[in-house]
Amino acid sequence: MAQAPQSIDFDKIRKASDGSITGMLSSGFNEIVMNNPYFAAGGGLMLLGTGLAVARQGVMKGSGFLYRQMLVDLEIPSKDKSYLWFLEWMSRHKHRRSRHLSVETSVVTHDNGAITTNFSLVPGPGKHLIRYKGAFMLVNRERSGKMLDMTSGTPFETVTLTTLYRDRHLFNEMLRDAKNLAIKANEGKTVIFTSWGPEWRPFGQPRSKRLLGSVILDQGIAEDVVEDVRDFLTSGDWYHKRGIPYRRGYLLYGPPGSGKTSFIQALAGELDYNICILNLSENNLTDDRLNHLMNHIPNRSILLLEDVDAAFNKREQSAEQGYTSGVTFSGLLNALDGVASAEECITFMTTNHPERLDPALLRPGRVDYKVLIDNATEYQVRRMFLRFYEGEEELCNEFLAKYRKLALHHVSTAQLQGLFVYNKRDPKAAIEMVETLQNPNIAF
Repeated sequence: MAQAPQSIDFDKIRKASDGSITGMLSSGFNEIVMNNPYFAAGGGLMLLGTGLAVARQGVMKGSGFLYRQMLVDLEIPSKDKSYLWFLEWMSRHKHRRSRHLSVETSVVTHDNGAITTNFSLVPGPGKHLIRYKGAFMLVNRERSGKMLDMTSGTPFETVTLTTLYRDRHLFNEMLRDAKNLAIKANEGKTVIFTSWGPEWRPFGQPRSKRLLGSVILDQGIAEDVVEDVRDFLTSGDWYHKRGIPYRRGYLLYGPPGSGKTSFIQALAGELDYNICILNLSENNLTDDRLNHLMNHIPNRSILLLEDVDAAFNKREQSAEQGYTSGVTFSGLLNALDGVASAEECITFMTTNHPERLDPALLRPGRVDYKVLIDNATEYQVRRMFLRFYEGEEELCNEFLAKYRKLALHHVSTAQLQGLFVYNKRDPKAAIEMVETLQNPNIAF
């Protein structure tokens, strides 16, 4: 026989309470729930558990909704250029709170052999809090333990910024500040890029711009090259209207130590350009990778191919590594002047042995301007002497007289510079040591 439902005794609830609302609720809960045989049998517990689960889901969905409505995220992956800019900016930002730091060590070797070490503490993986223009932002730097950058072996990272939705416009302002800080750090300097896998990366610290006058070439050579480059940079419309590929190649050839690379570095400083150095003899450099790199050169950069005569490696077999291959001659020609070659590109090639170059490489469109950078002439000797020892005209004439007497015709500017640097404060000692220039391999 079914049992009748238990009725609620309100008089009992009222008598058991102390008259207050809280007391009546407590007595009512005991009467309805605790003393209820159905609840004690488990049905009420099931209903209570279901209610708590529904409430929990409601809270989670509600918090998610509020998060989407009130907060906004910005993700910066480590492959993006602004990633390093932001980390550097954040390391210098005053209004930040970081519990996790990483160290970046830079070592600078000076000309005198001294070594300077600098330590920079940047935000490490973890959570950080910054305040930017009155808005608080949570910064979470995460490192993936499963995904690696195959070119460097380092794990991929992301930086996620979270702030109120109303302050989302500050993201653009903050990234602009980070970019301006990076540009200011390189202002007045030349950045050297080298290939790292399929991309260009800065090599070492930015270098102070080298003055064009510090590289002394024979009379008129530097001025003619600079004039030609400047004319090219202002002739973009002329090239495009005539359907001519907008690129120009230069070949500097001559003996070692004559100042070819130094002049290119000084030219980059004069034009406010950077330099991308590509080693064509690298074993891992293939035709496809060469073409990719030449089509993705950073803006305002000169592409430098040093010792181009040693570029054409043949396919060889080695016992340790099996077959190794480098850039082929046809691959270089296609990268310089093929269908997929780069536009708006200035390429400088250097060589000590121009006779080894194939005529196909030297035709216009690949090499448009050739210039010999030879051993030092008397014009260069005089200018270098007076640059190191200003106002010493008489001693300069004495140096040149001894120079002629020894019939020194194969002295490089690097040798002269070495002699003058060794006697940087004593021009008379430099005159006494002129005979050392007869030996090109002498070390001071």
